[in-house]
Amino acid sequence: MSKPKVVAVVGTNASGKSALGIRLAKQFEGEIISADSRQVFRGLDLGSGKVTTEEMQGVPHYLIDVREPGEFFSMADFQKMSYEKIEEIRARKHLPMIVGGTGLYVDSVLDGYQLSDQEPDLAYRAELEKLTTPALYAKLVTLVPDVNVEKNNRNRVMRMLERIHDGDNAVPSKQARYDSLRLGVSWERDVLAKRIDERIRIRLEQGMIEEVQELLDSGVSRDFLLGLGLEYRYITQYLIGEIPDRDDMLAQLAHAIKKFAKRQMTWFRRNPDIIWLDMQGDAYAQACDEIEKFLKQAD
Repeated sequence: MSKPKVVAVVGTNASGKSALGIRLAKQFEGEIISADSRQVFRGLDLGSGKVTTEEMQGVPHYLIDVREPGEFFSMADFQKMSYEKIEEIRARKHLPMIVGGTGLYVDSVLDGYQLSDQEPDLAYRAELEKLTTPALYAKLVTLVPDVNVEKNNRNRVMRMLERIHDGDNAVPSKQARYDSLRLGVSWERDVLAKRIDERIRIRLEQGMIEEVQELLDSGVSRDFLLGLGLEYRYITQYLIGEIPDRDDMLAQLAHAIKKFAKRQMTWFRRNPDIIWLDMQGDAYAQACDEIEKFLKQAD
């Protein structure tokens, strides 16, 4: 029996993957599951690059705004919710699409990571919640010295600690449920750097600093915002006085995003199944050709 087909569009920050995903969804009657570890939180809009209702152009999007800031959200949560949404999309005879830059989330669904279904140890989770993000990361490094995880990603560090505590394997086994096509969006480094700088400028004009201030004013924990990294980390540091100079904060932020984009590409480049689109040419036409061939194939 053939497996259901799912299309993914992946890439770094500021690569244009969201806009391309929407164009493709409109062409192929697709519905989009957002694979972004920060866009799941309500109120984290400009800093996370969340698509607006207008930008969606009527294309349904899922796994956006499904948690309050500070609530726990794991790869297992993403996988479970994605499986449910994919079945709902297929029931409507539409094409499930996953679009985003959190590579681990994408892989957990398309590669079928076999994650533990045991109930979490809530007492242990409560202990972890009391620790700062640096303390959580230090605890993880003592257990797994060569761990490959962003030290400021509080959610991911906590989830890895919980998995070790629960006795899960560090690398889950895989059992893919879907026949997947993965399309990659990338640019030359200097071009991507300019795109990142321009995106920061636009979001500042749209009120990104004010967004973070409103989150702090509403009672969102500064540790949570710092733990998200990138825009939320550096702007929070600026607002609480840890980085007094605005221009210095923006320079550090731009550098951090470019460094993060490099790590994203390192993650994606390791996967030989990703078909990389020529963004200097007609990437949309190339993507359409690949999807048409994919949909015609037998599993």
